[in-house]
Formats: sequence, structure tokens, C-alpha cells
Amino acid sequence: MSFSEAAAAPDVAALVTAAAEDLPDRLALVEAGGRGLTWRELDDEVGRVATGLGAAGVLAGHRVMIAMGNRLEFVATYLGILRAQAVAVPVNPGSTAEELARMIADAGARLVVADGTALDAVRAAVARLEGTRVPQVVAVGAAAGGGETLYDALRAEPGRPIPPLQDPEKLAVLLFTSGTSGVPRAAMLTHRALLANVAQVAGVEPPMIHTDDVVLGVLPLFHVYGLGAVLGGVIRHRAKLVLAERFDPEGTLDLIEDEACSVIPVAPPVFAAWRDIDALAERLGPVRMILSGSAPLAAEVVEEFTALAGVPVHQGYGLTEASPVVTSTLLSVASKPGSVGTALDGIDVRLVDEDGRPLAGTEADDPGEIQIRGANLFSGYWPDGSEGPGDDGWWSTGDVGFLDGDGDLYLVDRVKELVIVSGFNVYPSEVEAVINEVPGVRQAAVVGTPDERTGEAVIAYVVASDPALGADALVAAVHASCAERLAPYKRPERVEVVEALPRTITGKIRKGVLRGEHRRLAMGLLEP
Repeated sequence: MSFSEAAAAPDVAALVTAAAEDLPDRLALVEAGGRGLTWRELDDEVGRVATGLGAAGVLAGHRVMIAMGNRLEFVATYLGILRAQAVAVPVNPGSTAEELARMIADAGARLVVADGTALDAVRAAVARLEGTRVPQVVAVGAAAGGGETLYDALRAEPGRPIPPLQDPEKLAVLLFTSGTSGVPRAAMLTHRALLANVAQVAGVEPPMIHTDDVVLGVLPLFHVYGLGAVLGGVIRHRAKLVLAERFDPEGTLDLIEDEACSVIPVAPPVFAAWRDIDALAERLGPVRMILSGSAPLAAEVVEEFTALAGVPVHQGYGLTEASPVVTSTLLSVASKPGSVGTALDGIDVRLVDEDGRPLAGTEADDPGEIQIRGANLFSGYWPDGSEGPGDDGWWSTGDVGFLDGDGDLYLVDRVKELVIVSGFNVYPSEVEAVINEVPGVRQAAVVGTPDERTGEAVIAYVVASDPALGADALVAAVHASCAERLAPYKRPERVEVVEALPRTITGKIRKGVLRGEHRRLAMGLLEP
């Protein structure tokens, strides 16, 4: 299969076969620890996993959860699931047992592949699922201590031919996100949507990724940015991906130098972490481009960092539901502070008012809710496809922005109360539900506030059910419950015990007042 023919591949896994035929001995993946796979070896691993899944009873359409960090086995498992025409369900390996149990049950996962980071939590999650379908567990890089299958046994047999995918509308991936309802749900991404965005990104000029690029893979692969934009782009262009389990300011710079990484996709918190590093420009010597996504990046940060590092920083706008990339500043006619770029070819963007009416004429300069349309869009939320694109193909993002005369998009606000911590979505209602179950809590309100390290931080305001209850004890109880039931990025950075929550005349909590109060406190304008 030639490079041009690969563009018409039926699924992302087929792109690996195309690369293996053209560049069999070229490195495709390298781990920070030194392990690596050529394109031929990766294609073989993908085939072995697909065959092993079939032998384990996984059929087309069955859901398979992946709870792993950034490692070779994640990539082979993900692509093996796609090749087997099952459905991949990547999740944060740092999720708690309670969170994992909910996601396993919601997705109806038949099998969970977990590494040492997540294995204990997966075991605990499965133990909670009595009375429901209990999935098989495959252990990666660890001894099977709870009746699990070892990963080496799953991929032991050589890959057998599998008929190519016939229907691109078949479900490929479920990714849990906050959606529009405030309850974490899984966005349904089809093979059509994944391939469409890979092609849309590949059409950007100048290109984000070249065939001879070495791309840093520090963004989590369970996140749509790492999975779709980074891994999908690397596979499409036959570049090399350097996998790192986690970001460390000094260690990641060492990795960039050691592996001569030329393209660095990151989330906004990285810029604050690198700002005060000595000899930053020298240490980023191999880098030709830095790509920022998953959350807005302030214009002053782009300007300051570009001057410090001597490397252009380009950002874009995307969502899980868009597979994920919608816009890129690489397409802008000029550098514009605050812009997240122009829509990719094949994606339409428009603004609508509160009634869903497109803004036009003199209104066109006003902010409005962002709607998007394109083949890269999801098919709605699992399991029934609810709240997906309308009959006309348009989907409301819940974000507010405006467009300039060149079609460049500027983000203004969010209709949803979503908090984005280090690029990960946190919906306040999920955190509030946990806090409200803590003994001694009568009511809770959770908001996000700016944070230099993580972009935003989660702050909880709590009203005690008994005024005589000690504030310190209540705060400790809230932190303890959140530590047990929520992934680290969802946990409140700060818990404030207050006498009452500010409300509107209709009784709705005024979260804007709470956010403003915390900002004034942070600026020293209020006494703590």
C-alpha cells in the first residue's frame, strides 16, 4: 500500500500496515526507557493482539477498556482493538476503583487491559461489580495475582488475517468526557470520525508533522489529544513517537535532547513549568515546533515563551467530540494574539445566539456559542447517540467565542461550567456529588479558578450541616473522601467552609461570585 493509498485506509490500524509495507525497518515507537518497535514489529504486535482478543471471546463491537500509561503495549492494544473491530475504551490509569467500576459498567466492557499503575484499582473495581457482567482482566508487566491473564499470553499467537472493515460508521472508540449534561459520559467516535480528523490535520500547511520528525509523546494516550492528534498524526505521517509516562520539567527536556525530538505537543501547564529553566533555548535545540492544545493558552504566554525558547508555538482548539482538532494557528494568515486559529479544511465553524440562531450581519462581530460541522464529529453519547450532531450536521460545543474577518476563532467563555485541569475535563457536579455525601456537609459548590501550574484548579465551597462542627475536621473529611473516590486531577486544591452560598433570587448558586471572590483572595484584595 503506497503512502497515497494509505490515505484511503479503512481504519487507523490499516495505516500501520501501510507503513510496515513501505518502511518496515524504520523505528515507529520508542519508550523513554529504551524499548522500541519498528513499523514491521508494531504491525506484527497489532495483529497478535487482535488475534488474542478473538481467542479471548472478544467479538466485533465488544468494548475493551485500556487502563495504562504511555507505553508500547498501550499503542499495540489500542490498534489491536481497532483491527479486531472491537471498541477501545481508553481511561485514565490513575482513576479510582469507584470511577473505574462506573466506567466498566457503563461501557459494558468485556475485557480490561491494565498495567501496574492501574491494576490494583481495576481489581478493586471488578470486585464491586457483583451481579453484573464481570470483565476479564489482562495484566501488563505484572504477575497475575487475581486470576488475570498475562499480556504476553494474550499476544502469544501470530496474527491471523482479519477481513477489512466494511462500514466506517462502526463505533471505534468510547472516550469518557463531561459532555453537555454535567455527568461524565462516553463520546462515541467512529472509524469515520477518527480517520477524517487524521486527514484534516494532515492537510494543514505548513504540516504539523513530517515523515522525518521525532514527536514527543508525553501527552497521555488515554486523552483525545494524545490519542487522536499525536498518535494518529504520527501513524499517518510514519514519523517516530517517543513515549514518556509523565511530564517532568527537567527530565522531559533531557528526553527531548537525547531523542532529538523535533515536534513537541503539550498542554498549557508545560509553559509555566519551563519558563524559569536555565538555557531553555539551548535545551530545545532540536525542536522546530511546539503545539499547544487541550485548553486555551494566554497570548502573553505565547509571546513570552517564544522569545525565551526561540521556537514557534502554535495552538489550536479541539474537543473530544471532534476527534479532536477543529482549528489551528498554522492556518492563520498572520500571527494574532489570543486567536486559536482557523478551522481545518473540511470543518465548518459558526456562532449562534442563545436561541440557536446563526449570527450574521452586524451581529457577526458579537460573541456567540460555537457550533461545528464536519466528518470528524462524534455520533453522540453512549449508548444511544444522544446529543450528537443535528440533522443538519451542526453540533453545539458549549464554548463561547467570536470570529474575525479572516475566520480566526477567539475563545471567550464556556456555556458549561467545565473546569480544565492540566488539559483534563472536570465537571463540578461530579465533585459536588462526592462532597455532598461527606457526613457533616449540608451543601457544596465547586468552581474552577486560574492556576499558573495547571491552567485551572478545583476549589470547593462547603456549608456545614452543624455550625458547631469544626471547620478543620470538615475540610479534612472532604479531602479524604475526594482522595478515595476521585482521580487526583479532580480533587479540590482548596476547600473553604462558608456559612452560606451566594444565590440568585430564584435560588441558583452564583458561582461567578465564588470565582470572583477566590480571584480577589489570590490577588491579596481580600483577607483570608
